[in-house]
Amino acid sequence: MEFSIGTRLKELRKTKRLSITELAEKSGVSTGLISQIERNLVVPSVVNLYRIAQALGTDINYFFESSESRTATITRRGEHKMMITDQGHGIYELFTSSRLGHILDLVRVTLRGGESYSHEMVTHEGEECGFVLKGTLTLLLDGKEYRLNEGDSIYFRSTIPHKYLNNDEEDCVSVWAMTPTFF
Repeated sequence: MEFSIGTRLKELRKTKRLSITELAEKSGVSTGLISQIERNLVVPSVVNLYRIAQALGTDINYFFESSESRTATITRRGEHKMMITDQGHGIYELFTSSRLGHILDLVRVTLRGGESYSHEMVTHEGEECGFVLKGTLTLLLDGKEYRLNEGDSIYFRSTIPHKYLNNDEEDCVSVWAMTPTFF
């Protein structure tokens, strides 16, 4: 399933009657990057897409949702929405519905060996719970470093500055539940 993040972004920005400069000021994302995203020249990082979505009064999900409205959603193997960042070093597979109004995201995050989830610490409202399926994940959380091995889990409030790292050579695969929706 392919989605044009740039086209959806441009449509929503224009609907909200914001210039690229105004959106940049509200989101903290540069005008140049927003312009490149809108022209589908680059895929934004998860953090930048989140900041843009928040500045536009929505969530990341907006850029991937279909217009269907159902009471229950089944997403079959191979149909999950994927976001690939940093030249394929980070892969985010969304397991939850893209419907508006849901309050929980469930995401499988694959970090290639030696790669990080974000180049900067992140904070946002809500809570996160992660479980490492394969490899080792290092979580920087409020100035402390937590090393999670296969089978380990962690819970924390997302308002605490955090960052995910894979410092090992082996890929790391983890599953995360987040509230409210991030994607």
